[in-house]
Amino acid sequence: MARRWRVRPEHSNWGDFGDDDQIGKLNLITPERRRQAAREVIEGIAFCLSLPLDLPGGNLLVNERLPPARSIAPMPAGHHFVNFPMSVQDAHWTDFVCDDAVTIYTQYSTQWDALSHIGEAFDADQDGEAEIVYYNGFRSGADVVGPDDDDAPGARNLGIEHMAETCVQGRGVMVDLHARYGAARKFVGYDDLMRIMDDDKITVETGDMLCIHTGWAQAITDMAGKPDRDVLHQAYAVLDGADDRLLRWIDESGLSVLIADNFAVEGMQQHGRCNHYAALPIHRRCIVELGIHLGELWQLTPLNKWLKEHNRFRFLLTAPPLRLPGSFGSPMTPVATV
Repeated sequence: MARRWRVRPEHSNWGDFGDDDQIGKLNLITPERRRQAAREVIEGIAFCLSLPLDLPGGNLLVNERLPPARSIAPMPAGHHFVNFPMSVQDAHWTDFVCDDAVTIYTQYSTQWDALSHIGEAFDADQDGEAEIVYYNGFRSGADVVGPDDDDAPGARNLGIEHMAETCVQGRGVMVDLHARYGAARKFVGYDDLMRIMDDDKITVETGDMLCIHTGWAQAITDMAGKPDRDVLHQAYAVLDGADDRLLRWIDESGLSVLIADNFAVEGMQQHGRCNHYAALPIHRRCIVELGIHLGELWQLTPLNKWLKEHNRFRFLLTAPPLRLPGSFGSPMTPVATV
């Protein structure tokens, strides 16, 4: 592919991993980084980091995102694909089969954001007119298309399948905001984060997969599919994308992906807090400008508790998304091994 831009956004790394790169800072997870991650496996204990994919429940979190809908395919003669007879022996049915289908919103529950999930208006051509661009200069209408375009909607480039092909396995690093702030709504900036990391003696090295524990997902789990709107939107800590030093640190720290157990990782910039910022500035900086995938709504509490009890903060993390060509995001079941 040829370079798709003449000038890149000020804080971006477009082209640093190649003009045709579609995985961004996942390039930092090298074979040596995976070997380092494997050395974190001492006890051989595994943790499931996914919520049940029908949580949080309802559509109070995002009105347009609905819980998974399961269906059973009808079969001939009025049968359904549940306890359906397959084999017969001596005039008796001996084997039976069940099958189903699911309609799922890819970013309803535990998920990865693809690099096609967020774009921004930027004059990458230097022609005096901003166009919608995505990571590494990929374009709306050519690389990311909707139902009004000529082809089927989806990501012709930057789809989630490119992330899946890397296998997404490396060293996870846990930072616990919940221990400091509890259930209070707190916009966590650079100074706050550095203070917690210094107190807990946590370091982030090149290629690490940073996990932010706030306790939000545990609260959602405890609500068992009947979430409270105020808890969904106004409780627990969130990263503060209005903090320029935090945005710089996310880049300079060398982290490969950014993960949180809450919705969106960051707090929405609204109600006059910072009118000169995007509504989700961490999304813009990470996904569009730096090629850092975001993980949202992970269940980190059991793992965080175990790490604290054993005076650890690192672990092996395996978290590939579904290899679903053209998708803007994906559910998955991450696994941490300690």
